[in-house]
Amino acid sequence: MDTVLVMIDFQQAFDNGTWGERNNLFAEENAKRLLAFFRERELPIVHIQHVSPIPESQFYEGKAGCAFKAGFEPLAGEVLFQKAVNSAFIGTALEAYLRKEKLETLVICGLTLPHCVSTTTRMAANLGFSAYLISDATASFALSDVDNHLLSAELIHRVNLASLKDEFATILSTDEMLAHLAKKSQT
Repeated sequence: MDTVLVMIDFQQAFDNGTWGERNNLFAEENAKRLLAFFRERELPIVHIQHVSPIPESQFYEGKAGCAFKAGFEPLAGEVLFQKAVNSAFIGTALEAYLRKEKLETLVICGLTLPHCVSTTTRMAANLGFSAYLISDATASFALSDVDNHLLSAELIHRVNLASLKDEFATILSTDEMLAHLAKKSQT
């Protein structure tokens, strides 16, 4: 199978309450289901960790927020790339690794959708990879628009999924992706 699970920024910084309203409160549970599926079948898994060079950042190396959430720590044999920007492809060897291993299909989940998940998904498609974005294994926070109107987390999430749908990725739920992968592994 040419498929890899890409787990983006499941880090403790997103649990500290400073981000505001969040949707998809079960995103981590869904991502853990995908992670378990890939681990049980010994399929490739790539973990992405945001490590900021800015000491004041919640993602600065050594701060608690930079650490992976419980249950998302990479296991021996699983690949880890650390990034300092929104795209997992910039400043990392992710693309080289995927090409070397002939991994052409990416199953993407992580935090947060309008930032690192969206940017990585767009770049994956632009680089010629096939991407599946798992709608309920990622989450968004509320954001203010250019007129400082607060847009709900759910609206942000739906708009980002709509902008990625079909042009950059196939959008599936966790259940749909697991069914697709199970069927694919039987052929």
